[in-house]
Amino acid sequence: MHTFPDLPRTGPRRRPRTAVKALVAVTTVAAVAVGGAWGAGLGPFAGESGPDPEAVAEARAFLADWAAGRLPDAAARTTGPDRAQEVLSSFTAGLDIEKPVLTAGKPVEDEESDGRAVTVPYTARMPVTGLGTWTYTAELPLRKRGGEWKVDWRLSLVHPRLSGTEKFRLEREEAEPVRANDRDGRTLSAAAHPSLGPVLAQLDRSTDGGGPRGAVLLVDRVTGEVRRTEASFGSRTPEDEGPVATTLDARWQSAAEQALKKAGGKNAALVALRVDDGQILAVANSPADGFNRAVSGTYAPGSTWKIVTSSALLLKDAVAPDDVVDCPRYLTVGKRFQNVETSAHPGATFRKAFTESCNTAFIGLRGRLGDGELGDVARTYFGVGQTWHVGIPSYDGSVPEPRDATEKAASMIGQGRVQANPLIMASVTATAVSGRFHQPALVEGTEDTTGTEPLPPRVVTQLRTLLRATVTEGTARALAPLAGEVGGKTGTAEVSDEQENNGWMVAHRDGVAVACVVEEGVTGGGSAGPVLHALLSAAPSS
Repeated sequence: MHTFPDLPRTGPRRRPRTAVKALVAVTTVAAVAVGGAWGAGLGPFAGESGPDPEAVAEARAFLADWAAGRLPDAAARTTGPDRAQEVLSSFTAGLDIEKPVLTAGKPVEDEESDGRAVTVPYTARMPVTGLGTWTYTAELPLRKRGGEWKVDWRLSLVHPRLSGTEKFRLEREEAEPVRANDRDGRTLSAAAHPSLGPVLAQLDRSTDGGGPRGAVLLVDRVTGEVRRTEASFGSRTPEDEGPVATTLDARWQSAAEQALKKAGGKNAALVALRVDDGQILAVANSPADGFNRAVSGTYAPGSTWKIVTSSALLLKDAVAPDDVVDCPRYLTVGKRFQNVETSAHPGATFRKAFTESCNTAFIGLRGRLGDGELGDVARTYFGVGQTWHVGIPSYDGSVPEPRDATEKAASMIGQGRVQANPLIMASVTATAVSGRFHQPALVEGTEDTTGTEPLPPRVVTQLRTLLRATVTEGTARALAPLAGEVGGKTGTAEVSDEQENNGWMVAHRDGVAVACVVEEGVTGGGSAGPVLHALLSAAPSS
């Protein structure tokens, strides 16, 4: 049973050197994840008649602050700041919720309010540490008072059943530690491999789900009587079925955990998996104990996503590697986009745009793809957004159809509402170089129910060439000293105005695909690059 302590206040804010900046002051969109936020001054509802855009922006900003843990800021956007901060703190901390993902829906104006009342529905995905994700919907009421929009504070806006008489309680059921072996029968333990602590605790022990068990209960505030079960996690399993047979490789796992020390103490995660069958060789997180961000994290993948964007363009012959696409310093699509360090490459070919990770060139090609085409390619060829059965709880990605031109531009470069994690991006890399999606699996015998199509051989050849060129002459030069045919792609993903960019890198060598994210790493080459260089230098041949 858990109590409801207050969360600490956030520290001073820093202004980042972002890869994408707005021309005007904008608020942050509500779909905030572990690393994904998006400026929304000219957001999805721009240009539409209906609710006041300022009310919608205030709702999104509230959700963004809450999701990012900026609880004093979120509370200040309400009509009851003191009570709001107290409740938001107790709700997320008391229920062991890490990194909420809060996504705003379509706003509705109260027809009888004369334009002074708006309701914004939202979907909450609450990751309960070590158990799984609790998903529900709620509504934010907003009122305009004295010319200023505020969230009209009430308990029900946090959850529809939270009230003055009822609250939530988290209960966990203690279970015996899961015993597990690696692919060669070697014993795996959190003592030997600290990053495996959260992973081993999540392992399924039966076909109907296993691992840790617990529930979020709605209880009477005075008596503690249970009114209903809001969410339950795990299921009962036999006393002892023997060690779980995993696909992990103890040698790769050791190399991965050692390599993450190159992240300099920042939050980071990486995954290594086999290209030919998707079997996961290593899952590592920093810090090692806590949230399994490598598999369950939700991040904007930044420019590593250009692998998928390039696939979509190449599939329909919308561009060829030697076509001139140009790479200006800035490009405005509702807001101003720019390249990392405001670089420019006049007269660049598509190959150059890929190897130098030119945002403006990719955004300039947005008209050659239909609005839903990027998401279709991600699902059909890469399995992203389908339901994966990995063997532990996983977040399997999201590529929603863009809601306006600005969001479509952002999606081309792995921003906007595109969400992924190291597991997904390692799989994307494996698919790109093999031509066939294989559902990632951490447990032997895991069922694959996705159903995808193979990439045409010509597209695979083009992608392999682009990834190799990025290592030999582009932004992934950190991997150039490694022997063999190493391919890679960097990514620098904008998070928010208060945080530095996340750094990404993906790579493949000798039949293994790897992906790493370093939170607030600033650039992919500078933060994730040294991690993957260390991993691939030390890892055994697979």
